[in-house]
Amino acid sequence: MALSDLLYPDNPKRKQELIQLHQELLDCMSTNFHATNELVGVLNEHLGCTITPIEMRESSTVKENCDIIIQVMSEIQHQVQKIDSNMKEKLEPVLYQKLYDIKEPELEKIAIAQRVFSIIFGEATSTAAMVAIKLLGSNHLTLSVSKLIGLLAQIGASVLGGVSITIIGLGLEMILHAILGAMERSQLLTAVRSYEKHLAEFKAASEKYQHAIHEVTSLVRQQVQ
Repeated sequence: MALSDLLYPDNPKRKQELIQLHQELLDCMSTNFHATNELVGVLNEHLGCTITPIEMRESSTVKENCDIIIQVMSEIQHQVQKIDSNMKEKLEPVLYQKLYDIKEPELEKIAIAQRVFSIIFGEATSTAAMVAIKLLGSNHLTLSVSKLIGLLAQIGASVLGGVSITIIGLGLEMILHAILGAMERSQLLTAVRSYEKHLAEFKAASEKYQHAIHEVTSLVRQQVQ
């Protein structure tokens, strides 16, 4: 037993809590990578985007993996803004406003969007128009992406941001050395509480993000069946 554990008997428990929190974070991040790639696939297939799918890098740190997903989420935001700009440029103001009118029937919005995509691509499917309308009109997705980007940045800058995501498989002592160094009891407790807060917010935001993406992808699957 380490000297610090003899001096502070609750340290082993706190250390185990940190390890568990770290694993929960990795599981949550992995699900977000998968959901993001689902949305990327829809954008690439139906809206002519060329966004590169992403994967977690086991040799990289938590922060580096956070940066990977932040970059592609920012690209998704850019593509949605680009769609909006095309709609605004090629539609009469009255028709453009209809796209964002919650009282307007969705089928009418899809028809309007399909008209614009036919101009851009020469030909457009109703699925492409439906995806565009869902993305443009989904405050749920827009807000969840923005929220998640902010939380990923916070986690990347947190106490475990510099830890490799493969550290869990390397044994307890190496994990503790990488995460804690010479951290004493007060620092350890602060780290656990800070990480708990970040993780709770991150998990909640991730669930909303994944649900918003599922709404889009499930509609696409129904459309193409």
